[in-house]
Amino acid sequence: MIITNARIIDGTGNPWFHGAIGVDDGKIVQVGDLTEYTSDELIDAEQQIVAPGFIDVHAHIESSIFRRPDAENFIRDGVTSLVTGNCGSSSTDMTGFFQELRDTGIALNIAALIGHNSVRRAVMGAENRTPTATELDSMKLLVRSAMKAGAVGFSTGLIYVPGTYSETEEVVELAKVAGEHGGIYASHMRNEGKNIADAIAEAVNIGREANLPVEISHFKVSGKPMWNKSNMTIDLVRTYREDGLDVTVDQYPYTASSTTLAVILPSWSLAGGTDSLSARLENEELKSQIISEMKEELTEAEQDDYEYCAVSNCPWQKSYNGKRIPEVTEMRTGSRSLESQIETILVMVARGDRVQMVFHSMNEDDVRHILRSPFTMIASDAGIPQFGYNVPHPRAYGTNARVLGRYVREQKVISWEDAIRKMTSLPASRFKLHNRGLIKKGLAADLVIFDPETVSDRATFEEPHAYSTGFSHVVVNGKSVIKAGESTGMRSGIILENRNE
Repeated sequence: MIITNARIIDGTGNPWFHGAIGVDDGKIVQVGDLTEYTSDELIDAEQQIVAPGFIDVHAHIESSIFRRPDAENFIRDGVTSLVTGNCGSSSTDMTGFFQELRDTGIALNIAALIGHNSVRRAVMGAENRTPTATELDSMKLLVRSAMKAGAVGFSTGLIYVPGTYSETEEVVELAKVAGEHGGIYASHMRNEGKNIADAIAEAVNIGREANLPVEISHFKVSGKPMWNKSNMTIDLVRTYREDGLDVTVDQYPYTASSTTLAVILPSWSLAGGTDSLSARLENEELKSQIISEMKEELTEAEQDDYEYCAVSNCPWQKSYNGKRIPEVTEMRTGSRSLESQIETILVMVARGDRVQMVFHSMNEDDVRHILRSPFTMIASDAGIPQFGYNVPHPRAYGTNARVLGRYVREQKVISWEDAIRKMTSLPASRFKLHNRGLIKKGLAADLVIFDPETVSDRATFEEPHAYSTGFSHVVVNGKSVIKAGESTGMRSGIILENRNE
């Protein structure tokens, strides 16, 4: 393959330059003058930007990749590699997971973290207690096995059951195992609102004690009282870095998050699983305590009710999808009162089926401020949705195009070169994907070609099922998975294993 007439942004952050790129046997074999070369596949970039393929370091594709291995939502957004197993949720059989991916065939490259919640659940279930020495050893064994199988690090989701019940010391001990094998610690912290400074400190201290780099996932400040406080949180991370602590962050460029409805309940009420929650709700004293704590959280977040919460996917009642909790409550009860909304939430969570939500709780100025930081990389926090079904967060379709179209071209928050660096060489170096993330002779030929005048995200919160536009070609390991704007069906992705072993 030869790509000519390109404006090359090579991933380093350096200014773009005119040139051509030669690809053979899955690798970049030349950058610059290719007049002496011939090729079976000639692509005229027509002065569009050619960049390294984007690397999404925060994805959740453990199950959806096997149903939709072409991963069009990612590749049509320029993603050629991703890291899954985030927020503490992963396969605990990494060898089996990787083999199943190879057997299936995948359109993009995949690296994986071993997740704390999955490991803890495998050993302890949903218990709210400290592990015994034997249980901790069993968890260490699972982490060690995953790292030896090629996991790139260890992740936590410290707001989720059962990881939320862990003490810092437990996480340190497990992170040490990942560190011994050259891994990174990626954390969905305990708090992204009023206690965020403590949560950042905990994440950084885990990295310090366990002697491994720290990646803070989907970095944000959440809740109205915290709006415009990102200068404080970014300064905290900067100060830690100045003190010699190796910490970076990733971000999705939206003012809403997405996770399960259960996070609204106090974590203690979820211990032991659905049956235990149902028993607590039948106890008037415990139920009153749960409701009281929910109201207290609303007050602290300066919210009058749950209007900020929209249903993305309710497995048993699709008519709820896309509607805010007050509207769902009115559909159920004819009332929009706060008491009725809380009862609706309790009923939905107690069913046990995972209700996915979108929470509108962030501020646009904070999104821009975090994006400007030199140690911020771009990530979607998404899986692979079935096109046209449910109402997922638009980040599943448009994360990278949104940065390029909205924050680079339109608002000029950052430059083209810096945006590409945040999507390519920064994540590649962070997760030790050593032969990715740059347009450089000898490296893997993961490439994207896009029109800087038209690249845009089309997915919205109201209409999320829309692919990004402006990407004419996407190349994974030297093979075109998007060609002239159309999917080729090529599955040239590979497993990106930790090579520290």
